[in-house]
Amino acid sequence: MLTLAFDTSFKTASVAILQDNVILYDILINVDLNHSEVLLPAINQACLQTEIRVTDIDLFACTVGPGSFTGLRIGASTLKGFMLATGKPAVGVSSLMALALNAGKSSKIICSVMDAGRGQVYVAYFHYNPKGLLEQIGADEVLNPADIDPGSDCKKEVFFVGEGAIKYAGIIRGTNKNIFIASEQQQYIHASSVAVLGMEKFNRNELLDAEKFGPVYLRSADAYPKKTFLKK
Repeated sequence: MLTLAFDTSFKTASVAILQDNVILYDILINVDLNHSEVLLPAINQACLQTEIRVTDIDLFACTVGPGSFTGLRIGASTLKGFMLATGKPAVGVSSLMALALNAGKSSKIICSVMDAGRGQVYVAYFHYNPKGLLEQIGADEVLNPADIDPGSDCKKEVFFVGEGAIKYAGIIRGTNKNIFIASEQQQYIHASSVAVLGMEKFNRNELLDAEKFGPVYLRSADAYPKKTFLKK
């Protein structure tokens, strides 16, 4: 199965093409450009490099949140366009779960932390089950960094990963010896991780409806339209 996956949930953009579980192409773009400027050219380049046409793709996968409001909308609209144009199935993947794959398979609890702006972070906890599959513990949250708490009675080690974890490492770590912070090389989402999780959702028949799905937001938008006042 050919899977085309992409991520536009944060500052970076990423595109990958996988043949089953084999990565054919995977690129991370970390430039100061709008996602609308880089996503489609990056997808086109991925197809050129692999000599694969979009119509050859069997499954599309994209992160649907949480994350950047504008980035998520661009990703969702691009995904819908591919679904409607090709008639192929698509899946939506949690940004925080895709980020958690950067930690690798571990016995530790994994906590994904994305910078949410306004001095807050998006947070979710994960662990690997006995079958070796990543599972989420609890719901996605938007928190102040000081309020991140894996549980005062938790004896297990916790591995924090993501740009938010690095940015607020001092606050998160505190004096807890069971807390570990991932390196800077592990802070961004890779589209190959989105593809891996997407194939798992496809196998569970957790497919998107192009007419109904939308990005997952944990709070209201950062930008608001200017108010206009009519003179009497």
